[in-house]
Amino acid sequence: MIKHSRFLLVALLISAYSFGQSQKPTNSSLYYPKANAWETRSPETVGLSALAIQKAIQIAQQAESPNPRSMEENHYKTFGKEPFGDGIGPFEDRGDQTGIIVYKGYKIAEWGNPLKCDMTHSVAKSFLSSVVGLAVDQQLIHSVNDLVEPYIPPIELFAINPVTKPAEQFKQPELLQPFNTPHNKTITWESMLRQTSDWEGTLWGKPDWADRPDADAKKWLNRTRNIQGTVYEYNDVRVNALALAITNVFRKPLPQVLKQYIMDPIGASNTWRWTGYRNSWLVLDGQPVQSVSGGGHWGGGMFIHAEDMARFGLLTLRNGQWNNQQLLSESWLKQARTPGPANAEYGYMNFFLNTNRKFLPAAPASAFVHVGNGNNIIYVDQEHDLVVVLRWISQAGMNQTIEAILAGFK
Repeated sequence: MIKHSRFLLVALLISAYSFGQSQKPTNSSLYYPKANAWETRSPETVGLSALAIQKAIQIAQQAESPNPRSMEENHYKTFGKEPFGDGIGPFEDRGDQTGIIVYKGYKIAEWGNPLKCDMTHSVAKSFLSSVVGLAVDQQLIHSVNDLVEPYIPPIELFAINPVTKPAEQFKQPELLQPFNTPHNKTITWESMLRQTSDWEGTLWGKPDWADRPDADAKKWLNRTRNIQGTVYEYNDVRVNALALAITNVFRKPLPQVLKQYIMDPIGASNTWRWTGYRNSWLVLDGQPVQSVSGGGHWGGGMFIHAEDMARFGLLTLRNGQWNNQQLLSESWLKQARTPGPANAEYGYMNFFLNTNRKFLPAAPASAFVHVGNGNNIIYVDQEHDLVVVLRWISQAGMNQTIEAILAGFK
């Protein structure tokens, strides 16, 4: 009798376990859009309020950014006023205020010009940090806590110069060593990703101090460096130093890496382009390679349409999975969403966190946002299985639009 009871208990436990497993959503039960085809559903069919979604669209369209549509004009009215602020990469006039709402993987609303390739500014940083994640997943970088300097050899710049050097260049450095100063030798990959490195130097003609320069000009050239990892400072020169470093780790152009391991597998279009500057060229294995930028601060960066942005957002929503492929490790994306000790609202570039609901008060604290100037955002909300792309929208309009969308869940 006891033996029979034990068998019965084991059978019941196995049955309960099997039932529990069957109730968990499996990857095969999740919808993923195919390349060139994204299934649409009306809000009502997925249990959302159509009126709330329509209100959200109206709010977004009425909150279009007042800045010039000419990105070049906009640059010279903003960052172009900085020291050495001349544009050195391509600019492109932007389109209309645009958006896409994705719920449970299905497209439930879109407006504006969702297939127009526009500059996405610092959303490019999220693509850059993801490429670093690929290097970690593939063990090209053993740990983000490693120093960067041992990974980076002296770099030959690509330029059409006379074979014979002028005498005034005799004994001048011919190779770029961006992590070879006493301070830069202490920098880890982690601090580069978190914008806490305080990397020092000039890259592509832009000194680190010239990007969002200190109001006190006396500090531009002679201030004491912060210990890496301790002070957060958003700085595109340092972002570009990270892009140069990871290009040397992969030994190939980063757009090719992104295309092979992320964009093609998620069915992105063939129209996105990731560019650098006209002078950001180096020699890799005998070939000229452009080091891309992590934004459009001086032009260039990622040119991409809203639908491809939404696909990338869906990938991060699903913790790096796409169908049955783990494109980015779940552990990497968990790290990318972890607040840094120097800034609780910033993960790995450009994973902006909604810690204490400060960035978007209407959204859950667990939401995160890939953010670019303009404003361009990819809002990712795992609590609601929701991705929202908003382009060319005011800061207030972002929160109001998200608030109206979430009202459709009530």
